Amino acid sequence: MSTREALARDLTLARDRTMRLVEIDDAELLRQYDPLMSPLVWDLAHIGWQEEMWLLRGNDPRRPGLLSTDVERLYDAFEHSRASRAALPLLPPGDARAFCDTVRAKSLDALDVLPEEDGTGVDPAFVFGLVVSHENQHDETMLQALSLRSGPPILGTGTPLPPGRAGVAGTSVLVPGGPFVLGVTAAEEPMSLDNERDAHVVDVASFRIGRVPVTNGEWREFIADGGYREPRWWSARGWEHRQQADLVAPKFWSARADTRTRFGHVEDIPADEPVQHVTYFEAEAYAAWAGARLPTEMEWEKACAWDPATGSRRRFPWGASEPTAALANLGGEALRPAPVGAYPAGASAYGVEQLLGDVWEWTSSPLRPWPGFTPMLYEQYSQPFFDGDYKILRGGAWSVAPSILRPSFRNWDHPIRRQIFSGLRLAWDA
Repeated sequence: MSTREALARDLTLARDRTMRLVEIDDAELLRQYDPLMSPLVWDLAHIGWQEEMWLLRGNDPRRPGLLSTDVERLYDAFEHSRASRAALPLLPPGDARAFCDTVRAKSLDALDVLPEEDGTGVDPAFVFGLVVSHENQHDETMLQALSLRSGPPILGTGTPLPPGRAGVAGTSVLVPGGPFVLGVTAAEEPMSLDNERDAHVVDVASFRIGRVPVTNGEWREFIADGGYREPRWWSARGWEHRQQADLVAPKFWSARADTRTRFGHVEDIPADEPVQHVTYFEAEAYAAWAGARLPTEMEWEKACAWDPATGSRRRFPWGASEPTAALANLGGEALRPAPVGAYPAGASAYGVEQLLGDVWEWTSSPLRPWPGFTPMLYEQYSQPFFDGDYKILRGGAWSVAPSILRPSFRNWDHPIRRQIFSGLRLAWDA
């Protein structure tokens, strides 16, 4: 498949997914389910506006677009906080859909005549890949919003997943110390984002890491042992937040920790499924209670991508082949994590499983640039967040599109956030 064909496919898959998420009535699209999230109609028009800006206007706001300047400003994420967006005079849902359709038609026309170089030093194919990544990331954000929605369900319970395996929860593997290549180059991963670059060698001491993520069943033991009542397991900031937010269990769990609400469906909590919707502070406290710690993102990436037999990176944990439903739980259709042990064929060279998909995994690392960092076309993607109060999450979740995920992909959020599909994997010094 040519680059142009692959981009057309990925653009179409992303747009089809977006439109499935907004196949609800206009009143729902205009609702703000939580101050943390935008109304879905804002995300929809924002997707179209960024696509137009990057693909049709060369990232030059001085070039005229389909929307007036005043309307465009409504969709600037740095100008309007999420909490304020419901009060803005947003485009009606029908107009937002029509705008996105018009932009996409023009984008596909531009793709048909895609040059290899546009004279600016920016790979034109990368810009299309950035649009694919941006739309898929907003689709995940819309799923987060829908998970916070109150009222009768408007989504189903998700597609079936493979069964897990007994005996893997709570186990770990050794990752011997030594140097490895952290990050990627543009030549290796042309669609990688700026904070994933540039590849450089780092030396990591030996450590052990959980074979699979921490499960709901293991988290129940933490609750039953008074984990939320014992300040000794928590950092000072974490304990302060636990008290202020009255945290007693993962988000969406019942007070008795026996049922959860998932996209409006009340159901028993599966013991063998990775826990999700926990803050960094909760993850940190659980790790301390378990006699462990959270991995650094360097440790996580080595366990995921490095092959000690060849002394080189694998493109994915399992090798070079693209993700499939037999290797990882990605794409959003399941609407939940898979049981631990469900993907033995997706293990890394060290035998670590379910590193891509299922849940975003908190690490102990703050968001920092790699050496040689250079902002990409979308200069505000990473740079404004460096040195802020953010912790890195790795590995993606069930909600992430497989076409945009790599072992080098870095996500970040405030340590108090748990509307995200976040879980954890333990680590230990060796």
